[in-house]
Amino acid sequence: MYKRQIILAAVVCGAVGFLYSYFLITPQYQSTTKVYILNKQNSTSVTYSDVQLSTTLSKDYEQLVTSRYVIEGVIKQLNLDETYESLVEKVSATNTDDTRIIAITVINPDPEQAQKVANAVRDLAAQHITQVMDIEAVNVVDSANLPTSPVSPSVPKWTLIGAVIGIIIAC
Repeated sequence: MYKRQIILAAVVCGAVGFLYSYFLITPQYQSTTKVYILNKQNSTSVTYSDVQLSTTLSKDYEQLVTSRYVIEGVIKQLNLDETYESLVEKVSATNTDDTRIIAITVINPDPEQAQKVANAVRDLAAQHITQVMDIEAVNVVDSANLPTSPVSPSVPKWTLIGAVIGIIIAC
């Protein structure tokens, strides 16, 4: 008797979780572009100290990517109906594995808009970094991709959470 109630509660709550995530949560798309930054001290060759310095400065580069100058420049350039605060929440810059490659990621409900914003942030950030840090160039490793599937919400995750909540309530 109790097993049926537990199973029924899990199925009903799982269905609610599925319906909520599938129909009510706006899908978000993620587009990523990458840049390579190397600060040469000597114009003829790249030394080990150049590589070490560039790796150390990568946190500075991440901050410059999401600076007010860059984000407001993107808003102006693309004529976006957003504020600095709302757009900066959608943009992130990360340096993985202590390389000199900075990944710039943008999350947006419109996949094409995510791609456009990511490329615009990359271009303005490259200009800003070369001016502020006085380096030679910021090279594009990857252009922003056009996302084909949303990164959130995770419909299976919401369904599972609903089912688990149903089991807990029934118990």
